[in-house]
This record gives sequence, C-alpha cells and structure tokens, in this order.
Amino acid sequence: MPNLLRTSLLIVCAPIGLLAAQSSRLTPSADVPVTKIMLFSSGVGYFEHAGLVHGNGSTELRFRTSQINDILKSIILQDQDGGHVGAITYPSQDPVAKTLRSFQVDITQNPSQAQLLNQLRGARVTVQAQGATMTGTVLGVETRRITDKGETMEVAVLNLLTGAMIRAVELPSITSVTIDDPQLQDELNKALATLVQARDQDRKPVTISFLGAGDRRVRIGYVVETPVWKTSYRLLMNEKGTGGALQGWAMVENQTESDWNNVALSLVSGRPMSFTMDLYQPLYVTRPVVVPELYASLHPQLYEGGTQAEQERVSMVVTTSMNAAKAQRRAGADGRALAAPLSEVLVSAAPAQTLMDMTSSVQAIASTGRLGELFQYTIGNVTLARQKSAMLPIITDSVELQRVSIFNASVLASNPLSGVWLKNTTGKHMLQGPVTVLDRGGYAGDARIDDVPPGQSRFLSYGIDLEVAVDNTKNTQVASVTGMKIVKGVLSVVRRSIASQEYAADNRGTRDKVLVIEHPIRQGWNLVDTERPFETTSSLYRFKGTATAKKVTTLVVREALVQNESIALLPMDAGQLLSYARTSEIPRDVRDAIGRAVQMKQDLVDAERQLAAKTQQAAEITAEQARIRENMRTVGQSGTYYERLLSKLNEQESTIEKLQAERSSLASKRDSIRRELEEYLKGLSVG
Repeated sequence: MPNLLRTSLLIVCAPIGLLAAQSSRLTPSADVPVTKIMLFSSGVGYFEHAGLVHGNGSTELRFRTSQINDILKSIILQDQDGGHVGAITYPSQDPVAKTLRSFQVDITQNPSQAQLLNQLRGARVTVQAQGATMTGTVLGVETRRITDKGETMEVAVLNLLTGAMIRAVELPSITSVTIDDPQLQDELNKALATLVQARDQDRKPVTISFLGAGDRRVRIGYVVETPVWKTSYRLLMNEKGTGGALQGWAMVENQTESDWNNVALSLVSGRPMSFTMDLYQPLYVTRPVVVPELYASLHPQLYEGGTQAEQERVSMVVTTSMNAAKAQRRAGADGRALAAPLSEVLVSAAPAQTLMDMTSSVQAIASTGRLGELFQYTIGNVTLARQKSAMLPIITDSVELQRVSIFNASVLASNPLSGVWLKNTTGKHMLQGPVTVLDRGGYAGDARIDDVPPGQSRFLSYGIDLEVAVDNTKNTQVASVTGMKIVKGVLSVVRRSIASQEYAADNRGTRDKVLVIEHPIRQGWNLVDTERPFETTSSLYRFKGTATAKKVTTLVVREALVQNESIALLPMDAGQLLSYARTSEIPRDVRDAIGRAVQMKQDLVDAERQLAAKTQQAAEITAEQARIRENMRTVGQSGTYYERLLSKLNEQESTIEKLQAERSSLASKRDSIRRELEEYLKGLSVG
C-alpha cells in the first residue's frame, strides 16, 4: 500500500512541474504601473496605467472579482507608437466543476490513481514498474482478488497493450506513469491550472496583449468602484468674528490590489452618473425553449443655499451689517465709546496664552481646475500603499464670515443656534463634510456644510446660543371676504386670510447679536406688511436683524392667502345665499342681486312647500278611502251605516278633485317661478 500512495503522488506531481514551466513562459513581459488616478465623489475612480512593451508583449493586471464587470464595461487601451491592441483575456466565471468537466481528463471529484488511469483508456503511456519500463496503450483498470500469505485482498491492475501483448501491471508496483500524448498532457495541465486559479476566488488576472515591433509606450485606463473620497474642515474665526481661516483635508483610501507610487491623484467634486452591469457572468440559453432578451436595453443642521439673486443681495446686506457693527463698536449712539463685548473682556482678562496656529505650517498641496462641468483637486507624486488611507490638505485659505445666531422653531423652539455666515472666497469647490469650529483658538463646536461652489455662501451652526431666548407662541389667523361678483349665474367669491407670527428675541447678553430667523414658506401664502427677507430657500424665508443687548427685539411676519371660490347660484339654498347677501365687504349691486335671487328662491321654496302640503293631504284622503271601501264590503247595502259610508266617500271624492285643481295651479306657479329664477340667474352678471 505505501507503493500505491507514492505512485499516486508521482503521477500528480509530474503535471504540476510542467504547469510551473508553462506559467513561467506566460509571465507578462511588461510592467505597466498605475500613474494617474481620478477619484470621484460619486463612488467611482478612473485609473490609468502607463509603461513600455517590447514586440508582441503583454501585461497582467489583477482585480477583485467584484471589479471585473466594471473593467469589462469601461477599459480603454492605447498603443502609442505604431502598435495595436490584441486580445484581453480573463478567467471564466463558470463554476470550477463545470470548467474541469470540460477537459478530456476529468479531475473534478479528486480521482484516485486507478480512476485517473481508467480515464486514459486508449492513450499511450510509459510505465515504470519493478525496475522495468513498459510503453503501450492503456486498455483500462480492473480489480482482481489475490491471496498473499493466506490473506485475500483486492488489487487494482492496469491492463496495458504493448505490441500484440496485453500486460497486467499491479498498481502498487508502478513507480511512475508518463503520458506520451502531448495533447492529453496539455489538457491535464490546464485542468490543474484551473484548480490553482480557483484557490484565489477573489483575485482575477486580466491579461492584455499588445502587438507590434520594438519598444512602445502603452496606456491602460478603466473605471472601477472606489470608496468615496471625503472632506473635513477646520474653521478658525478671528476675535472680531468678521473673518477666518479655512483648512480643508481630503481623505482618500487605496483599496486596490497594488501600491500607488508617485501617481498623479485628482479628486473630482461632482457626481457623474455610473452604474453596474453583469458582463462577467456567462449566460446560457437552453434550447429549444425561447428565452426573453437577457439585458434590458442627507442631526446636525445642514443649511440650504438661497437663490442666486438673493445671494447677491445677501452679500450687500452682510457687508453693510459688518461695517455697521465695526462703527458701532467704535462709538455708541450718543457718541461715547461702547463697552467691550463680553468675549473681548474675557479674552483680555485671561492670562496670556500661546494659541496653536493651525495655518502657519499647513499648506495646500493641491492645484485646482475645472473638468468639464466638474471641479477637481490635483495632487502630484502621491505614494500610498495598498489597503492604506491618507489625509491630504487641499484648502488653506482665508474666508469671509460673520457671527450670527440662527433661530428655527422646528429645530429648537426656545433658543437660536450659534453659527456663522460663511462665504466661499477660496476660489475652490467645497465638498460637503463636517466642520470643526475653533473660536479664538479654542474648540467651539461641530457643524455640517453642504457642497458650496466658489462665491456662494452658507450658514453653519455649531452650538446653542443660551444668551438669547426666542418666544414664538404669539400667532393669529383671520379670514374675510374681499371680493364677490356674479357672472352668468356663477358667484365668484374672493377670500383673504391673514396670518401673523411674532418672534420675540430676549438677548440677555452684554453685546448686540446678529439674529437670523428662519420662517417656513407655506404654499400659496405671500408676505404682506413685512420686511423683505434677505435670503430665500426652497422652503424658508430668512430674516436678519440685530438683537439688542438686554432688550427684547420683535419681528412680526405677516402672510396673506387669497382663495377664489366659484359657486353656481341655482343649486344653492336660500340660507347660504342670504349669508352672502349680508356680507358688508362686497359691492352693493352684488348684494342687491343676491337679495333678489334669495327672494325668488324663497318664493320657489314656498310654492314647493304648498304643493307638497296639498299632495300630502290628497294622499291621506286616498288612504282613508281605502279604509272606507273595505268597511263597505262587510256591511249590507240597505243599512244606515252603509249609506253613511257612501256619503262620506262622496265628500272625499269632491275634496280630492278640489286638491288636484289646487295642486295643478301650484305646480304651474312653481314652474313659472323656477323659469323666472333660471332666466334671471342665467343673464345675471354684476360686480
């Protein structure tokens, strides 16, 4: 039995040696490293390789299985010096077992020596056994029972045709088997190579061939899914709160299968459309079944920017406010110097400290520019090992800002938030991200900022302003009819609702503050008797003013809603019409016209009521007649009671005839009034 194990190992190891030699011959002849990377904020990256190939050369790039679809969809190639691109080869996505079964020698089930030799039936082999060498054709492998020292056992025997002789060779005696058929040996090598590749299921080699003569420059580009590059900011406000320094850091991650060595890295701010499609998975169609077509052809506050026109107006207002604030600090309203703000008093009273200067030693290493409709930061000579991340400074610029307190009742009902109005004067596109706010060298809070193109402005809030309390509980809403007219019998009513919301800001601090109040926009409502907001978003009005120290400052926002209602007068009841006729805000001719319509409707109602009363009376008499006739059937015709019933029935008939005549007259009257009303309303147009 040890001989059997040793023989099996020899048979398997021999092809592996041949496979190694073959792999050595197929090693890519060119190293084409990555030289350029563009990372997009939409979660994809463009990678470009550049290098030299010689003659009919090739290069191999390795990708994760999940990236193959992106490679097949986006790869672009260039042979720059007269050559051309050949084939691109990559491993099949078929299951390993399916691939192994496609070879002439099936090693799917890890066959034993006997099973493997049995698959070689008809193949020429050379066998070494017990010191002898035999060359022949494999007829097959059978099992024989033999007795050795009184013990019976089963032994696998190889039947080998050598010339005209069939020789039986016990497998335990075989020391080596050589396959003499080159094609069959190659099939076994390929099967074993498939097993080797299958060991790393998540790494797939993609081999690209270039055809031509001599040394040539080649380039390879492709788009694959990458981690979104992110940004974080540090905002340092100066003591006056009228300016500051902004520092932006980009965070990038190398999740590829190779190191980045001196690559040109571009960080693109924009969101190009990108999608995935399964191009790697083999598709099979079972015939004759008809198969459909396989392929179908953002709790920190984030402040929305105002409209462009409003932003231009904001810039003017803020500049004016900042200048006014400077002048106010220089002198009070009565010409005397104002006391220093509380913050300045605290700073001057504290012991002298050396604050860390975050701007002196950090310099932006990125150049900026536009890429079509997108904005990009470009950093040269970036080196980053695979599976490593890095923070890179991309913004170190001064910015315009102003301290503000921002109140929004839906965010916090009692106090405004401490914040700043920031204008992007860096000339660079600021990608959304967190902002750490530093005030006078100390931590003040965290904020979030949305994408801010150059020249635009945003609000940031980083804490709660406990010095200011806002009361927004006083609000009213009243409605009134402001207009009414009648056009061809249709009453048009104009109603106007006025809503009033008061904001009372109690500034308990020792210095005036710029207060921004965000008021929600309601569909259909328009501002009236209210100062125009300095900025408007899709959902908010923003009002800005000064909250005077130690005083309560109020802002009243009034809005009007105008509603038009059209009502056909004919179907309306008299009571509803009468309520409109009594409305003093409408023109007199409209009230008079409605009053006449009310009178005509009342006459119509009276006629219908009288007609209904006569109809009811006739119905009651008819019911009584039925009772009388039933009684007359039960008594004799010669009796006094019968005569009495007959007389009463006769009287009722006379009454019914009279009622019918009255009903006919009332129906005519009703119809006449209705026609008159319809004709009146049909031609009625006043107001």
